[in-house]
Amino acid sequence: MAQAYMTETGNDGSGPERPGSRFRRLLDGWRGDPGIWKRGLITAGAAVLIALVMLFHAQIPNGVGNLGSLTETFLPWLGVFIPVLLVVAVVRKSATALIALLLPAIIWLNSFGGLISDKSGTGGDLTVATHNVNADNADPTGTARDVAASGADVIALEELTADAVPTYEKALSGQYKYHAVEGTVGLWSKYPLADTRPVDIKLGWTRAMRSTVDTPKGEVAVYVAHLPSVRVKLDAGFTANQRDNSADALGEAIADEPIGKVVLLGDLNGTMNDRALNAVTSQMRSTQGAAGNGFGFSWPASFPMARIDQIMVKGVEPVSSWTLPETSSDHLPIAARVDLSS
Repeated sequence: MAQAYMTETGNDGSGPERPGSRFRRLLDGWRGDPGIWKRGLITAGAAVLIALVMLFHAQIPNGVGNLGSLTETFLPWLGVFIPVLLVVAVVRKSATALIALLLPAIIWLNSFGGLISDKSGTGGDLTVATHNVNADNADPTGTARDVAASGADVIALEELTADAVPTYEKALSGQYKYHAVEGTVGLWSKYPLADTRPVDIKLGWTRAMRSTVDTPKGEVAVYVAHLPSVRVKLDAGFTANQRDNSADALGEAIADEPIGKVVLLGDLNGTMNDRALNAVTSQMRSTQGAAGNGFGFSWPASFPMARIDQIMVKGVEPVSSWTLPETSSDHLPIAARVDLSS
Protein backbone atom coordinates (compact mmCIF):
# COMPACT_ATOMS: atom_id res chain seq x y z
CA MET A 1 0.00 0.00 0.00
CA ALA A 2 1.35 3.40 -0.95
CA GLN A 3 2.14 5.70 1.96
CA ALA A 4 0.82 9.25 1.95
CA TYR A 5 3.49 11.91 1.96
CA MET A 6 3.29 13.67 5.32
CA THR A 7 4.12 17.27 6.07
CA GLU A 8 3.79 19.49 9.07
CA THR A 9 0.48 21.25 9.59
CA GLY A 10 -0.41 24.46 11.29
CA ASN A 11 -1.53 22.48 14.39
CA ASP A 12 1.96 21.07 15.05
CA GLY A 13 0.74 17.77 13.68
CA SER A 14 1.15 16.05 10.42
CA GLY A 15 -1.12 15.15 7.57
CA PRO A 16 -1.12 14.41 3.89
CA GLU A 17 0.13 17.22 1.68
CA ARG A 18 -2.80 18.70 -0.18
CA PRO A 19 -2.73 18.93 -3.98
CA GLY A 20 -1.43 22.25 -5.16
CA SER A 21 0.39 23.04 -1.93
CA ARG A 22 3.78 22.96 -3.62
CA PHE A 23 2.50 25.30 -6.33
CA ARG A 24 1.18 27.69 -3.69
CA ARG A 25 4.54 27.65 -1.91
CA LEU A 26 6.20 28.48 -5.24
CA LEU A 27 3.86 31.42 -5.75
CA ASP A 28 4.45 32.59 -2.18
CA GLY A 29 8.18 32.58 -2.87
CA TRP A 30 7.68 34.63 -6.04
CA ARG A 31 5.41 37.18 -4.35
CA GLY A 32 8.16 38.24 -2.04
CA ASP A 33 10.75 38.48 -4.79
CA PRO A 34 10.96 41.97 -6.36
CA GLY A 35 13.25 40.68 -9.10
CA ILE A 36 10.61 38.61 -10.89
CA TRP A 37 9.89 41.56 -13.23
CA LYS A 38 13.53 42.40 -13.86
CA ARG A 39 14.94 38.96 -14.54
CA GLY A 40 14.53 37.08 -17.82
CA LEU A 41 14.33 40.12 -20.11
CA ILE A 42 16.36 38.33 -22.79
CA THR A 43 14.01 35.35 -22.57
CA ALA A 44 11.03 37.69 -22.85
CA GLY A 45 12.62 39.38 -25.85
CA ALA A 46 13.14 36.02 -27.55
CA ALA A 47 9.48 35.16 -26.96
CA VAL A 48 8.34 38.44 -28.49
CA LEU A 49 10.68 37.93 -31.47
CA ILE A 50 9.20 34.48 -32.16
CA ALA A 51 5.70 35.94 -31.91
CA LEU A 52 6.56 38.69 -34.39
CA VAL A 53 8.08 36.22 -36.87
CA MET A 54 4.97 34.03 -36.77
CA LEU A 55 2.63 37.00 -36.98
CA PHE A 56 4.44 38.94 -39.72
CA HIS A 57 6.24 36.18 -41.65
CA ALA A 58 4.64 37.40 -44.87
CA GLN A 59 6.55 40.68 -44.48
CA ILE A 60 9.96 39.01 -44.21
CA PRO A 61 11.60 39.93 -47.53
CA ASN A 62 12.64 37.34 -50.06
CA GLY A 63 15.17 39.69 -51.59
CA VAL A 64 18.04 38.24 -49.56
CA GLY A 65 18.37 34.50 -49.98
CA ASN A 66 14.57 34.02 -50.13
CA LEU A 67 14.61 34.31 -46.34
CA GLY A 68 10.84 34.72 -46.19
CA SER A 69 10.12 31.46 -48.00
CA LEU A 70 12.73 29.62 -45.95
CA THR A 71 11.09 30.82 -42.73
CA GLU A 72 7.63 29.87 -43.96
CA THR A 73 8.77 26.38 -44.95
CA PHE A 74 9.60 25.52 -41.36
CA LEU A 75 7.21 27.95 -39.63
CA PRO A 76 5.44 25.35 -37.43
CA TRP A 77 8.77 24.39 -35.88
CA LEU A 78 9.04 27.78 -34.20
CA GLY A 79 6.65 26.30 -31.65
CA VAL A 80 9.47 24.07 -30.39
CA PHE A 81 11.12 27.10 -28.79
CA ILE A 82 8.08 27.91 -26.65
CA PRO A 83 8.44 25.08 -24.07
CA VAL A 84 12.21 25.64 -24.03
CA LEU A 85 11.73 29.30 -23.15
CA LEU A 86 9.06 28.32 -20.63
CA VAL A 87 11.55 26.17 -18.74
CA VAL A 88 14.08 29.00 -18.80
CA ALA A 89 11.46 31.46 -17.52
CA VAL A 90 10.50 29.19 -14.62
CA VAL A 91 14.12 28.49 -13.68
CA ARG A 92 14.90 32.19 -13.83
CA LYS A 93 11.72 32.99 -11.85
CA SER A 94 10.79 35.63 -14.41
CA ALA A 95 7.19 36.81 -14.48
CA THR A 96 8.03 39.08 -17.41
CA ALA A 97 9.18 36.15 -19.52
CA LEU A 98 6.15 34.05 -18.59
CA ILE A 99 3.74 36.78 -19.65
CA ALA A 100 5.69 37.42 -22.85
CA LEU A 101 5.47 33.72 -23.71
CA LEU A 102 1.70 34.00 -23.93
CA LEU A 103 2.13 35.88 -27.23
CA PRO A 104 3.88 33.16 -29.29
CA ALA A 105 1.81 30.44 -27.61
CA ILE A 106 -1.49 32.06 -28.61
CA ILE A 107 -0.29 32.85 -32.15
CA TRP A 108 1.05 29.32 -32.67
CA LEU A 109 -2.15 27.70 -31.42
CA ASN A 110 -4.22 29.98 -33.61
CA SER A 111 -2.09 29.18 -36.69
CA PHE A 112 -1.31 25.50 -36.20
CA GLY A 113 -3.36 24.24 -33.29
CA GLY A 114 -6.02 22.95 -35.64
CA LEU A 115 -3.49 20.61 -37.25
CA ILE A 116 -2.87 18.79 -33.97
CA SER A 117 -6.34 17.29 -33.83
CA ASP A 118 -7.68 14.55 -36.07
CA LYS A 119 -10.16 16.07 -38.53
CA SER A 120 -10.63 12.88 -40.53
CA GLY A 121 -14.14 12.03 -41.61
CA THR A 122 -15.81 9.00 -43.14
CA GLY A 123 -17.28 8.34 -46.55
CA GLY A 124 -16.02 9.82 -49.79
CA ASP A 125 -15.97 8.67 -53.40
CA LEU A 126 -12.33 8.65 -54.42
CA THR A 127 -9.02 7.80 -52.75
CA VAL A 128 -5.88 9.36 -54.22
CA ALA A 129 -2.22 9.01 -53.35
CA THR A 130 1.03 10.60 -54.44
CA HIS A 131 4.66 9.67 -53.95
CA ASN A 132 8.03 11.04 -54.99
CA VAL A 133 9.64 7.66 -55.51
CA ASN A 134 13.23 9.00 -55.74
CA ALA A 135 15.20 8.51 -58.93
CA ASP A 136 17.76 6.43 -57.01
CA ASN A 137 15.16 4.11 -55.47
CA ALA A 138 16.73 0.68 -54.99
CA ASP A 139 13.38 -1.13 -54.76
CA PRO A 140 10.87 0.35 -57.21
CA THR A 141 8.75 -2.82 -57.21
CA GLY A 142 8.37 -2.78 -53.44
CA THR A 143 7.71 0.95 -53.44
CA ALA A 144 4.95 0.60 -56.02
CA ARG A 145 3.30 -2.22 -54.11
CA ASP A 146 3.52 -0.30 -50.83
CA VAL A 147 1.71 2.69 -52.30
CA ALA A 148 -0.89 0.49 -54.01
CA ALA A 149 -1.57 -1.17 -50.66
CA SER A 150 -3.22 2.10 -49.59
CA GLY A 151 -6.18 1.11 -51.74
CA ALA A 152 -5.96 4.34 -53.73
CA ASP A 153 -8.08 4.59 -56.86
CA VAL A 154 -5.60 7.00 -58.42
CA ILE A 155 -1.85 7.11 -57.80
CA ALA A 156 0.62 9.76 -58.92
CA LEU A 157 4.34 9.06 -58.98
CA GLU A 158 7.09 11.64 -59.35
CA GLU A 159 10.82 11.47 -60.10
CA LEU A 160 10.41 8.55 -62.48
CA THR A 161 13.42 7.53 -64.57
CA ALA A 162 13.14 6.02 -68.03
CA ASP A 163 14.79 2.82 -66.78
CA ALA A 164 12.42 2.45 -63.82
CA VAL A 165 9.12 3.18 -65.61
CA PRO A 166 8.69 -0.40 -66.94
CA THR A 167 9.19 -1.73 -63.41
CA TYR A 168 6.49 0.51 -61.99
CA GLU A 169 4.19 -0.34 -64.88
CA LYS A 170 4.60 -4.06 -64.24
CA ALA A 171 4.18 -3.75 -60.47
CA LEU A 172 0.98 -1.72 -60.75
CA SER A 173 -0.61 -3.33 -63.82
CA GLY A 174 -2.63 -5.83 -61.80
CA GLN A 175 -4.55 -3.18 -59.87
CA TYR A 176 -4.51 -0.21 -62.24
CA LYS A 177 -5.86 -0.80 -65.73
CA TYR A 178 -5.12 2.73 -66.96
CA HIS A 179 -1.94 4.73 -66.72
CA ALA A 180 0.02 7.48 -68.44
CA VAL A 181 3.56 8.78 -68.07
CA GLU A 182 4.74 12.21 -69.18
CA GLY A 183 8.42 12.91 -68.66
CA THR A 184 9.31 12.15 -65.04
CA VAL A 185 5.75 12.02 -63.67
CA GLY A 186 3.06 9.41 -64.08
CA LEU A 187 -0.55 8.63 -63.22
CA TRP A 188 -2.09 5.21 -62.53
CA SER A 189 -5.86 4.86 -62.29
CA LYS A 190 -8.59 2.26 -61.80
CA TYR A 191 -10.81 4.47 -63.97
CA PRO A 192 -10.36 5.51 -67.62
CA LEU A 193 -8.04 8.39 -68.46
CA ALA A 194 -8.61 10.90 -71.25
CA ASP A 195 -7.12 14.15 -72.56
CA THR A 196 -3.77 13.36 -71.00
CA ARG A 197 -1.08 15.87 -71.80
CA PRO A 198 2.06 17.47 -70.34
CA VAL A 199 1.79 20.77 -68.51
CA ASP A 200 4.44 23.38 -69.27
CA ILE A 201 5.92 24.62 -66.00
CA LYS A 202 8.76 26.53 -67.70
CA LEU A 203 11.53 24.02 -67.16
CA GLY A 204 12.41 22.90 -70.67
CA TRP A 205 11.53 19.29 -69.87
CA THR A 206 8.35 17.62 -68.59
CA ARG A 207 7.75 17.38 -64.86
CA ALA A 208 3.99 18.02 -64.81
CA MET A 209 0.93 16.58 -66.50
CA ARG A 210 -2.86 16.60 -66.41
CA SER A 211 -5.44 13.96 -67.23
CA THR A 212 -9.21 13.61 -67.01
CA VAL A 213 -10.22 10.69 -64.79
CA ASP A 214 -13.66 9.34 -65.64
CA THR A 215 -14.92 8.29 -62.20
CA PRO A 216 -18.38 6.83 -61.44
CA LYS A 217 -19.25 10.27 -60.00
CA GLY A 218 -18.14 12.21 -63.06
CA GLU A 219 -15.01 13.66 -64.59
CA VAL A 220 -12.16 14.90 -62.42
CA ALA A 221 -9.16 16.81 -63.75
CA VAL A 222 -6.08 15.37 -62.06
CA TYR A 223 -2.78 17.25 -62.18
CA VAL A 224 0.55 15.68 -61.27
CA ALA A 225 3.49 17.98 -60.67
CA HIS A 226 7.05 17.85 -59.43
CA LEU A 227 8.24 21.41 -58.99
CA PRO A 228 11.98 22.15 -59.07
CA SER A 229 13.98 21.50 -55.96
CA VAL A 230 15.14 24.26 -53.67
CA ARG A 231 18.58 24.52 -52.15
CA VAL A 232 20.01 26.16 -49.06
CA LYS A 233 23.47 27.54 -49.88
CA LEU A 234 25.82 29.51 -47.68
CA ASP A 235 26.57 32.00 -50.46
CA ALA A 236 23.06 32.34 -51.88
CA GLY A 237 20.66 31.42 -49.08
CA PHE A 238 17.41 29.69 -50.01
CA THR A 239 17.59 29.42 -53.80
CA ALA A 240 14.12 28.81 -55.19
CA ASN A 241 13.61 31.10 -58.19
CA GLN A 242 13.00 28.27 -60.66
CA ARG A 243 10.59 26.59 -58.24
CA ASP A 244 8.71 29.87 -57.86
CA ASN A 245 8.42 30.40 -61.62
CA SER A 246 7.17 26.85 -62.12
CA ALA A 247 4.60 27.31 -59.35
CA ASP A 248 3.25 30.38 -61.14
CA ALA A 249 2.96 28.43 -64.40
CA LEU A 250 1.23 25.53 -62.68
CA GLY A 251 -1.20 27.93 -61.01
CA GLU A 252 -2.08 29.45 -64.39
CA ALA A 253 -2.75 26.02 -65.90
CA ILE A 254 -5.05 25.04 -63.04
CA ALA A 255 -6.87 28.38 -63.19
CA ASP A 256 -7.58 27.75 -66.90
CA GLU A 257 -8.87 24.21 -66.28
CA PRO A 258 -12.41 23.90 -67.71
CA ILE A 259 -13.45 20.97 -65.51
CA GLY A 260 -14.84 22.13 -62.18
CA LYS A 261 -13.49 19.28 -60.06
CA VAL A 262 -9.70 19.39 -59.82
CA VAL A 263 -7.18 17.35 -57.82
CA LEU A 264 -3.48 18.25 -57.66
CA LEU A 265 -1.01 15.54 -56.64
CA GLY A 266 2.71 15.94 -56.35
CA ASP A 267 5.93 17.10 -54.81
CA LEU A 268 5.74 20.89 -54.81
CA ASN A 269 8.96 21.38 -52.86
CA GLY A 270 7.14 23.86 -50.66
CA THR A 271 4.60 24.00 -47.86
CA MET A 272 1.16 25.58 -47.75
CA ASN A 273 2.68 28.47 -45.77
CA ASP A 274 5.22 29.33 -48.47
CA ARG A 275 4.12 32.52 -50.25
CA ALA A 276 5.95 31.40 -53.40
CA LEU A 277 3.23 28.79 -54.00
CA ASN A 278 0.45 31.34 -53.74
CA ALA A 279 -0.52 30.93 -57.41
CA VAL A 280 -1.56 27.38 -56.53
CA THR A 281 -2.53 27.55 -52.86
CA SER A 282 -4.76 30.61 -53.29
CA GLN A 283 -7.18 28.66 -55.46
CA MET A 284 -6.99 25.18 -53.92
CA ARG A 285 -7.48 23.53 -50.52
CA SER A 286 -5.01 21.23 -48.81
CA THR A 287 -6.63 17.92 -47.90
CA GLN A 288 -4.30 17.69 -44.90
CA GLY A 289 -5.25 21.13 -43.64
CA ALA A 290 -8.96 20.51 -44.14
CA ALA A 291 -9.33 16.87 -43.11
CA GLY A 292 -5.96 15.54 -41.99
CA ASN A 293 -4.63 13.86 -38.90
CA GLY A 294 -1.72 15.89 -37.56
CA PHE A 295 0.79 17.89 -39.56
CA GLY A 296 1.32 15.18 -42.19
CA PHE A 297 5.02 15.95 -42.65
CA SER A 298 6.41 13.96 -45.59
CA TRP A 299 10.08 14.90 -45.95
CA PRO A 300 12.69 13.70 -45.24
CA ALA A 301 11.29 10.20 -44.71
CA SER A 302 13.81 9.35 -41.99
CA PHE A 303 12.72 12.33 -39.86
CA PRO A 304 9.87 14.26 -41.52
CA MET A 305 10.12 17.99 -40.90
CA ALA A 306 7.94 19.53 -43.63
CA ARG A 307 5.01 18.62 -45.85
CA ILE A 308 6.35 19.43 -49.29
CA ASP A 309 4.34 16.63 -50.90
CA GLN A 310 0.81 17.88 -51.40
CA ILE A 311 -2.71 16.82 -52.25
CA MET A 312 -4.88 19.83 -53.08
CA VAL A 313 -8.41 20.05 -54.39
CA LYS A 314 -10.81 22.50 -56.00
CA GLY A 315 -14.53 21.84 -56.36
CA VAL A 316 -14.04 18.67 -54.31
CA GLU A 317 -14.63 18.12 -50.58
CA PRO A 318 -11.75 16.58 -48.56
CA VAL A 319 -12.87 13.79 -46.23
CA SER A 320 -9.58 12.50 -44.79
CA SER A 321 -5.85 12.81 -45.41
CA TRP A 322 -2.85 10.92 -44.06
CA THR A 323 0.75 9.84 -44.63
CA LEU A 324 1.58 6.29 -45.70
CA PRO A 325 4.35 4.06 -44.33
CA GLU A 326 7.95 4.67 -45.38
CA THR A 327 9.18 3.10 -48.62
CA SER A 328 12.65 3.01 -50.18
CA SER A 329 12.28 6.69 -51.11
CA ASP A 330 13.48 9.74 -49.21
CA HIS A 331 9.86 11.01 -49.18
CA LEU A 332 6.84 9.54 -47.47
CA PRO A 333 3.85 8.80 -49.70
CA ILE A 334 0.63 10.59 -48.79
CA ALA A 335 -3.03 9.81 -49.47
CA ALA A 336 -6.44 11.41 -49.19
CA ARG A 337 -10.11 10.49 -49.49
CA VAL A 338 -12.40 13.02 -51.17
CA ASP A 339 -16.11 13.44 -51.78
CA LEU A 340 -17.00 14.14 -55.42
CA SER A 341 -20.73 14.47 -54.88
CA SER A 342 -20.61 17.65 -52.79
